[in-house]
Amino acid sequence: MTLTKSPGAGASARPGRKSPPRAATLGGTAPAGSGLTTAEILTAGARLRREALSAPDLRRMQISEFTVWLRSRTNKHHRPFQADTIAAYADAARALSEWMSEQNIDGDFTTCDTGVLNRFFAHYLASHGQGGTNTRQRNLRHLFTWLEESCGHPHPWTSELQRYAPAKKRPSTLAQEFIADLLEVTGGGRARRFEGVRDHAMIRVLTEGVRRTELIQLQTMDLSTDLIAQPLAQPPSSVPF
Repeated sequence: MTLTKSPGAGASARPGRKSPPRAATLGGTAPAGSGLTTAEILTAGARLRREALSAPDLRRMQISEFTVWLRSRTNKHHRPFQADTIAAYADAARALSEWMSEQNIDGDFTTCDTGVLNRFFAHYLASHGQGGTNTRQRNLRHLFTWLEESCGHPHPWTSELQRYAPAKKRPSTLAQEFIADLLEVTGGGRARRFEGVRDHAMIRVLTEGVRRTELIQLQTMDLSTDLIAQPLAQPPSSVPF
């Protein structure tokens, strides 16, 4: 029977081998003689991983990063973007990505300049009409605002970009006279029954520019404790209106 002597307190085991990037990550310094900092090594590794991805995969990654960015932003009314709005902006980016694949355009979204987008919108117009193209164009602009902010990609919304105006249609908003009639029919602020007070309050809130989805999401806890002194409501993930 052969006995194997285990290392005692004074003996040292052979250290495990680590790759230079791994050693740099653990030790906080670059490997001796490399001339690179830890940050440079990690950045190079991330770049190599991205270069190994296909163009569609790179664009999917960018769309994912773009949606995360949108969740940290606010709209022109200084309110967080609604989930439906973020989904619409991401869907516009996916439509552009699919078209780029059909056109064999190899690269991520930074490949797109004004000329490429003019081709995309002209193609989209042929099958979706002017109204749909106008909506796509407005939604897609946010993607390139993010690219400009995150990686310095030149914004393609220049004077050379072909703009598509919204299709002419009847106004979707109610006439001011009709709104005034609704407010009066629901008690004009003097209703005594619950239904009248509720309906009047809903119409008043909508006249302040609140979206239907925001109104539906309102809970009692979103109201201020003293509505007379502070007539404010704050829906979840929103700001006071």
